[in-house]
Amino acid sequence: MSNISTQKDRIKVLGAGIFSLILVLGVARFSYTPLLPLMQQQAGLGVAEAGWLAAINYAGYLSGAIIASQISDLVLKDRLYRVGMVLAIVSTAMMGLTTDIVIWALSRYIAGLTSAAGMLLGTGLILNWLIRHNHRSELGIHFSGIGLGIAGCAAAVALFSPWLDWREQWFAFTAIGCVLLIPALAWLPRPDTSSLTTTGQKMHDSPPSILYLRIFMAAYFCAGFGYVVSTTFIVAIVNKLPGLAGQGNLVFLAIGIGAAPACINWDFIARRIGDLNALILAALLQIVGILLPVMAQGLVAALIGALLFGGTFIGMVSLVLTMAGRYYPTAQIIGPAITGSLAARLGSYNAGLYFAAGVMAVGTLLLLALKLVERRDARA
Repeated sequence: MSNISTQKDRIKVLGAGIFSLILVLGVARFSYTPLLPLMQQQAGLGVAEAGWLAAINYAGYLSGAIIASQISDLVLKDRLYRVGMVLAIVSTAMMGLTTDIVIWALSRYIAGLTSAAGMLLGTGLILNWLIRHNHRSELGIHFSGIGLGIAGCAAAVALFSPWLDWREQWFAFTAIGCVLLIPALAWLPRPDTSSLTTTGQKMHDSPPSILYLRIFMAAYFCAGFGYVVSTTFIVAIVNKLPGLAGQGNLVFLAIGIGAAPACINWDFIARRIGDLNALILAALLQIVGILLPVMAQGLVAALIGALLFGGTFIGMVSLVLTMAGRYYPTAQIIGPAITGSLAARLGSYNAGLYFAAGVMAVGTLLLLALKLVERRDARA
C-alpha cells in the first residue's frame, strides 16, 4: 500500500473519530449546557434538577465505562460503538418530545452511555488502528472533535435562539446528528482481530504497577470533578455574574475554541516533558481556568478562564486515554449534583466552583505523588 493511500486511510479514520465525538459530546451531551438557561426560562427546569440531570448523564457514562472495561473483543466493541452512535441521536430527540423530568433523565442516561461508546469504544478502536498500522499512538487530532463539538453547539444555539424555542433547538440538533452519523460510521473500518501490526510486529500490553494505577485513578477522580462542574454549568454561571448577563454562551464558545487544538498542543508538550509532567501542568492551568470567572471581574477574565479551561481539560482527557486506555469517571456523577444543590441553596454557583477547584488541587498533588511512584517502579 502506498504512503499516500495509507495517509488517506489515516485521515478518514481520524475523521470518523472527530465526527463521532462531535455527535456524542457536542450534540448528545454538551448541547445541554448552552440550552440549560433556555430550558430554565421556557420549560421550567429548576437549578437542582438541572444538576441531577447532568449527574444522571454521567451515571450513564460510568455504566458505559464499566461495560467497556469488561470487553476485549474488538468486533463486539465495534458493534456497540455503532449502536451508540445511533442512540446518541435518539437521546437528543427525546429531550424535545416532553417536559417530563423522568423522560429527560432517561435521555441523559442514554446520552451518557453513548458518550462512553464514542469516548472509550471509539477511541480504543481508533488507537488500535493507529498502532496496528504503525502510526504514532497519539490522539490529539481525534480529540479535537470534543472542542469542535463544544464550539459548534455554542454557535448553533446562538444562531438558533432568535428563531427557535428550546424544544425546536433539540430537534435541530437531532437533524445535525443525523448528518454527523454518516462519516462516524462509514469512515471507521471494521476492526482487524489479529495480534500483529501490518508489518508483522507483536502487539502486547504493558500495564503499570497496582500502586501507580490506584493513585492515577484517584487523581483522575479529582480531575473529573472539576471538569464536569464547569462544562455543565459554565453558561448559567457566567450569566449570573455581575455585568455578564447573556454572555454565558460566548464563554462556552471560547471553551470550545480553546479545546479544539488543545490535544494536538498537549501531544507536543508531552513529547517534550513526558506524559505525567504534561498532566500536572494541565491540571494547574485548569485550576486557574476554573477560578478566573469568579475571582476576577469582567468578560475578559471569563474568556481567558474559558480558553484556559478548554485548552487543558481536553488535553487531560487525551493524555489519560493515551496512558491508561480508559477512564475512571466516578467523580463526574457527584460533581454536578453537589453543584446544583449548592446553587439552589445559596443562590450562587461560586461555592461549587471553589469546591471543584479544591478537588482539582488534591488531584494535582496526587499526580505529583505519581512521579515518586514512577521513580520507584523504574528502580524496581
